[in-house]
Amino acid sequence: MTDFFEFLDTHDIAYVRHDHPAVYTVEEADRLVPDLPGAKTKNLFLRDDKGKRHFLVLVPSDKRVNLKALKNVLGVKRISFGSPERLKKHLGIEPGAVSLLAVFNDGDHKVEVFMDRDLWAAETFLFHPLVNTSTLVIEKAAIERFLEATGHALKVVDVPS
Repeated sequence: MTDFFEFLDTHDIAYVRHDHPAVYTVEEADRLVPDLPGAKTKNLFLRDDKGKRHFLVLVPSDKRVNLKALKNVLGVKRISFGSPERLKKHLGIEPGAVSLLAVFNDGDHKVEVFMDRDLWAAETFLFHPLVNTSTLVIEKAAIERFLEATGHALKVVDVPS
């Protein structure tokens, strides 16, 4: 399989990489990741009640998400967080490393990607590159190229808080 950074370079997806101690929560990232230019994200890996649909929902890092209302936005009866095993199976990553860039590992396109409208308004984003010991600063145009290159559609929605 193609190396992740090689994939970014091949598809002209510019980024600036910052390495840091491992972070598992937004709070840890606020403490341990240097102050970087770009929108900080909270990334939720979710599944429907039957385990047939999987979702990656991205919101601003400081947004509290109303999961009961979110299920209606996603068009399912119930949602819950995906297990570490499902996360590994579908996105090839460990807990703490969830970000939009993990769809790089979703060659079967089993994960649906949703981004909060307020977050998509940003021009630059901060995402983990499949591990939680680095953060990449990536501009919106590069994210659009990344999604096109991976074959993933981004649905921009109003995520309820």
